[in-house]
Amino acid sequence: MKQLSITLLLCFFMNAGFSQAKHFIYGNEKRRYIIYLPSGYQKDTIRTFPLVFNFHGGGMTMTEQMFYTQMNKSAEKHQFIVVYPQGIKQDWNVGFEMSYQHGTDDVGFIKTLMDSLMKKYRIRQNEVYATGLSRGGFFCHRLAAELPERFAAIAPVGAPIPDSVVYFNRKTNPIGMMLIQGDADNIVSYTGKGNAYYSAKATYDYWVNQNSLADVGENAQHIERLKADSTSVQIIKRSSKGITVSLVTIKGGGHTWPGSDAFNIGFPLGKTSREINVNEMIWNFFKEHSRK
Repeated sequence: MKQLSITLLLCFFMNAGFSQAKHFIYGNEKRRYIIYLPSGYQKDTIRTFPLVFNFHGGGMTMTEQMFYTQMNKSAEKHQFIVVYPQGIKQDWNVGFEMSYQHGTDDVGFIKTLMDSLMKKYRIRQNEVYATGLSRGGFFCHRLAAELPERFAAIAPVGAPIPDSVVYFNRKTNPIGMMLIQGDADNIVSYTGKGNAYYSAKATYDYWVNQNSLADVGENAQHIERLKADSTSVQIIKRSSKGITVSLVTIKGGGHTWPGSDAFNIGFPLGKTSREINVNEMIWNFFKEHSRK
């Protein structure tokens, strides 16, 4: 995948806000990230802002994730901060294809990064969220399992929960979860993969049980508005006491970010649905959650 110019990393303006690449040393490694501050951050020096982590997929970079997902637009519209961390060798430790316990300490990296961001910027500590694509989405599940006291909700895209996260998870803190998954995804199967990750439905059921929502009534919604779009959207969710667990199935959708422009990485990723703007859907989900 062709890398974008390094000058874009150093200082990049988008909309009325500001993106900047930064780094620090963690575990003898130079760890990098891009932070986007909405225009309101400079205008109001007292106001605090929600924080969203947006994790890239395997083989991608933080810059590509920023340009592909275009989440800065929603951050500017709704006034939240976005951080795009960079994984070592363009990957995240999600427990398969890398040792869960002895592989890269990405959880420690995010904890340290979060602590640093809290000191440097005006962030609402009870409104911190995580989203990501593919390996970045898998990593969101790990963060929800290991750091539920730091995150209010997650919204992985194209990434059910890894088997190892379930195996090692010992915490039961409530945390919102919305999985967006294409049922025609040929990269990460909607029906799951043995010794790797659960199916989309089993992921939904797992987080329903983790959040004690099994006895709560389930709501369903179907979206199919665009005749020219060959996909549709099926949403199921259970909610109680400020916590929601949801499964957004993109019928006919591939391994893509719904509502985004097509992204060519050298092999077919499947269809990108135009039925929803997933950034708006993710933010609307996040804003309903605030860590107690």
